[in-house]
Amino acid sequence: QVQLVESGGGLVQAGDSLRLSCAASGRTFSSYAMGWFRQAPGKEREFVSAISWSGGTIYSTDSMKGRFTISRDKAKNTVYLQMNSLKPEDTAVYYCAAGARAFNMGRRLSDYEQWGQGTQVTVSS
Repeated sequence: QVQLVESGGGLVQAGDSLRLSCAASGRTFSSYAMGWFRQAPGKEREFVSAISWSGGTIYSTDSMKGRFTISRDKAKNTVYLQMNSLKPEDTAVYYCAAGARAFNMGRRLSDYEQWGQGTQVTVSS
């Protein structure tokens, strides 16, 4: 069974940091881009960041650039999202996702096929 399992979320104060992890099991995603999305209450799921299959290309979102950093460890089949200088508006459920097609990457929901269950990040002011 293929699974993506996120961890590392929690309740923090504004200005704090968190590192989210997404561990994949059941198959390897070494040829696939991995992405992070988030969904705040009452809002649509939005793109956060993505990393290519090789790790050589990263897509970011302007509002999070410089604060959020995506990385991957192929040996561990794990992708990370380091989040620094967190703001209350970063409060959301964060989801990791695996690309739908090998050697491709994108920013759309449809560019991803396998999704984790999400991890809650709450930032208090």
